[in-house]
Amino acid sequence: MSSIPQNRIKKRLKNVFKVLLVLYVMIGTSLYFLQEKLLFFPTELPQDYEYQFAYPFEEVFLTPEDGVSINAIHFKTENPKGVILYFHGNAGDLSRWGVISEYFVAKDYDVFIMDYRTYGKSTGKLSEQAFYSDAQFCYTHLLQQYQENDITLYGRSLGTGIATFLASKNNPKQLVLETPYYSVLDVAKKRFPILPVSSLLKYEFPSNEFIVDVKCSITMFHGTDDRVVPYYSAEKLKAVAPKNRTLFISIEGGSHNDLIDFEEYTKEIDKIL
Repeated sequence: MSSIPQNRIKKRLKNVFKVLLVLYVMIGTSLYFLQEKLLFFPTELPQDYEYQFAYPFEEVFLTPEDGVSINAIHFKTENPKGVILYFHGNAGDLSRWGVISEYFVAKDYDVFIMDYRTYGKSTGKLSEQAFYSDAQFCYTHLLQQYQENDITLYGRSLGTGIATFLASKNNPKQLVLETPYYSVLDVAKKRFPILPVSSLLKYEFPSNEFIVDVKCSITMFHGTDDRVVPYYSAEKLKAVAPKNRTLFISIEGGSHNDLIDFEEYTKEIDKIL
């Protein structure tokens, strides 16, 4: 008689295991096929949308390859101190990010900011390589108008990986990273520890690999209370960055979208610009 309950328990455990296995496979499959929706939050703009900003600007359309159109805003000042090539975060479009980047226009810098494929008016298929190749296309476009040592690369959140890649392949004046990460893969491993994210993730953005080849000065800003890109991830990136050229600004109490409200950020920005 004692064997009957044990058999029932084994059967129940087996059924529970099957359910958990199905859930595990479903979650992993969703991560693989829906990762663009988990990583990127673009908003689209009609092609006839008219931007309105406080500073003079030129709207630009670039064609890196057939079937691709990259929409960008180029702010121009009368006597620029240089130009900032700005790579924005993973949500929104230029109608929002253009306003954010005007902070640097007010400091007498020209600013060139692009929308990634599927964002705003930009079109084309997303891929990690597309982020890099489109960024390089914009950089090359700016070289027709500016000296390379007048170009500052600025990345924010998602854009930090793109800016770091670009800095590793070129020779800009400097690289500025706001809320950077070690790699998207590293952050994903922490968030999904039970999943084989190395096999599932199509977007790695390995800033840790790119930054070792950066030859210009590097400034990083990160808030200790960042819940989007954890503070530890930026610390890991700092640890592998060229030590004699890297400045890490830790902002106590800063979160992901409010560093501009802290004196530590504004003071250092004024120094490096």
